[in-house]
Amino acid sequence: MPVDDSRISGFYALDANERRKIISERTGISADDMTPWSNPDSMDVETADRMIENVVGRYSLPVGIGMNFLVNGMPRLIPFCVEESSIVAAASNIAKRAHSCGGFNTEMDPPRMIGQLQILDIENIPNAIAAIESEKNDIIRRCNDIESTMIRLGGGCKDIQCRTLETASQTMLIVHLIVDTRDAMGANAVNTMAERAAPWFESITGGRVLLRILSNLATERLARARVRISPEAISSKGDAEEGRRIIHDIVLAYEFADADPWRAATHNKGIMNAVSAIGVACGQDWRAIEAGAHAYAALSGRYRSMTKWWIDQEGWINGSIEIPLAVGTVGGASKIHPVARLNLRLADVDGSQDLASLMVCAGLAQNLGAMRALATKGIQAGHMRLHLRNMVISAGANEDEIDTVADAVRNHGGAITQSLVDTMLAKYRLT
Repeated sequence: MPVDDSRISGFYALDANERRKIISERTGISADDMTPWSNPDSMDVETADRMIENVVGRYSLPVGIGMNFLVNGMPRLIPFCVEESSIVAAASNIAKRAHSCGGFNTEMDPPRMIGQLQILDIENIPNAIAAIESEKNDIIRRCNDIESTMIRLGGGCKDIQCRTLETASQTMLIVHLIVDTRDAMGANAVNTMAERAAPWFESITGGRVLLRILSNLATERLARARVRISPEAISSKGDAEEGRRIIHDIVLAYEFADADPWRAATHNKGIMNAVSAIGVACGQDWRAIEAGAHAYAALSGRYRSMTKWWIDQEGWINGSIEIPLAVGTVGGASKIHPVARLNLRLADVDGSQDLASLMVCAGLAQNLGAMRALATKGIQAGHMRLHLRNMVISAGANEDEIDTVADAVRNHGGAITQSLVDTMLAKYRLT
């Protein structure tokens, strides 16, 4: 069920059991239904064996909750599944700052995917394109003339587009089937439709279809989000003058990323820290999501920032993001994996476009959080503080030593390094 408020004071300071209790109270998810979060055997080997080949075991990652999000006027809790510290904290921090300024607003394209057919050895490509155009409506009808829940719900092939492609060996005709996949990611449906249509295109064009497969550059399925935050909200002290300085430097950091691909790679990786973490949490094909987003960032011919940041007339910072997001809430791991099902329930996800809206908002928040840190005290101070427990564990600390040694390192002051952690653990054991 929807949550009344995504802000939970002091949530980070509670232990996991206390956090689950609060989430149960807020969402109506019972303790029994939360079992997949705490039970390492929530996905048994038999289920894993049905998902991929040559299964020998399973691999677990932490699930954390992005707090404070207000998306299209609705409070939302967002699940992240990721191994890197500071990601959930950074996104939640920016969401909290944005909350007081109206939160995030999103806009989604219809859930349309592209199926590509590569047609070779055509004598006259303009004539072949004309023939396809004259047969377009019939081809679309034949593509949709099958028993399919997707088509019954209003999905299916919606358009056919042709383009020529010059390569080293020949000029090819590339046909795009534009397929509305509804709440499915759509890879299987699109691939099936493209393979089914291949003989028809060969007959119409006189050419030979080689590849027939979907594209992960889902330019017909873009997800957009915007946010606007005041100088007071972006400041750590609520100070407008400090906020204006921070905003000025954040925009300069964005301009660096948008102009320089070496910086853009790390800048965009930070965005995908959130987008992919939610994808993993909700059973999505996060590799497809990554491929599409990075390809879209380079579509202009130069690899650029996935986000845009600017200052409006009132001095507020404005940000936007537009990336292709092919996600699904029917089929695949989102329906098979018990943790993915629970995470979708936690987020109260209402279909694929709703899930995409949460992902782009989190990506935008993550990006601003990283740039704000870089433009102020640097990225490492906060990251290493959150990463400290992992470092203490890596040093060989026992369960009853971790918190004490971590506190000793924090109180020591100065840079947090693995060498310092090792030294402090050794000192603790001598006392």
